[in-house]
Amino acid sequence: MSRIGKKPIALPSAVTLSVASDNEVTVKGPKGTLTQLVDTDIKISIDGSEVVVERPTEQKRHKAMHGLYRALLNNMVEGVSNGYKQQLEIVGVGYKATAANNILELSLGYSHSIFLAVPREVSVTAVTEKGKNPVVTLEGIDKQLIGQVAAKIKSLRKVEPYKGKGIRMLGEQVRRKAGKTASKK
Repeated sequence: MSRIGKKPIALPSAVTLSVASDNEVTVKGPKGTLTQLVDTDIKISIDGSEVVVERPTEQKRHKAMHGLYRALLNNMVEGVSNGYKQQLEIVGVGYKATAANNILELSLGYSHSIFLAVPREVSVTAVTEKGKNPVVTLEGIDKQLIGQVAAKIKSLRKVEPYKGKGIRMLGEQVRRKAGKTASKK
């Protein structure tokens, strides 16, 4: 039995979960609504304030989907009740970030500024304090979408291992390499 799949999902009092006939799960909460299409083999049952995900057989495919859909549903419940937040730190001399109307403007040492349109489901803010690196904050209810947007922003300037310049998650440890040393004659 899947350890993750067999754990029931606790529903907070403000969250409602409904399953349509085509196995489309809709989760509504104070922060918004999310939907997810679940494979027809997986059975979802609601017992009061708990949701249980069950699989029909011990096939490898069913075992994989069991844990997957339980994790996706749990992320949806967490998202509509509390929301998700991801922070990115921009490290480098002259690197800047500004956000307005869900458009993120990044100045990352290229010859031009990069304008990135963020989906409207995700709110973006950029804060630059004197003496500190700029921090871009992504907030929303869809964990998968926030992770995808964060990965796209990180890919614009990958962290290099010698000086540590680039875009990274706030608090992420970067493995540094030693540079060349001058030879003494």
